[in-house]
Amino acid sequence: MRALAVFAGIGLACMPLASARSQESDPAGAVTLVAAPRLIDPDYRATVLLAVPLDNNRHVGVIVNRPTGRSLASLFPEHAPSKLVRDPVYFGGPMLRQAVFAVVHIDHTPGPGSIQLMKDLFLATQGKVVDHIIEETPNQARYYVGYVAWRPGELRQEVDRGLWYVLDADPDLVFRKDPEGLWEELLSRARAVTAGAGGRVHTAAALGLR
Repeated sequence: MRALAVFAGIGLACMPLASARSQESDPAGAVTLVAAPRLIDPDYRATVLLAVPLDNNRHVGVIVNRPTGRSLASLFPEHAPSKLVRDPVYFGGPMLRQAVFAVVHIDHTPGPGSIQLMKDLFLATQGKVVDHIIEETPNQARYYVGYVAWRPGELRQEVDRGLWYVLDADPDLVFRKDPEGLWEELLSRARAVTAGAGGRVHTAAALGLR
């Protein structure tokens, strides 16, 4: 599907971080990030993310609770396989929001440039790989426009500033059918965890920053 390959092919595959998690081993350090109420940036306000550490204290992730209301078929009306995708396209983050990415549930890397988020969960970043997922297993993935990336040490700084709560990664959140109320639910859980830890949560190991 040439149109989608052009649209998505300008994504992470063009960036050095794309190959950092393309191996098939189970990566350590994936986390769920819950935006604190003080985080008022419109791109991140009331968001829930799945994030994973890369090399050099960098991180990458996608927002899991921002459906756009657009279908994949509406983005690519001439592409018949896109009409088989039932879920809406999600806003994954402000980086390269003109490109389409896919988080796919699969037990092996879906193709070059893919980043392993958790066991059996990969972020597909190259246009040809995203095309193949849509054409072969359209509903084993969730599709995103854009993603989130942090520079070396940036996520740890944001957590230390109280912008994010950190919870254990949960792959089920990625494919939750109705994300409405998810942020409020996890914010309440994160506050309870923080209170139970005496007001402090140790995040270094969780963020892969030992």
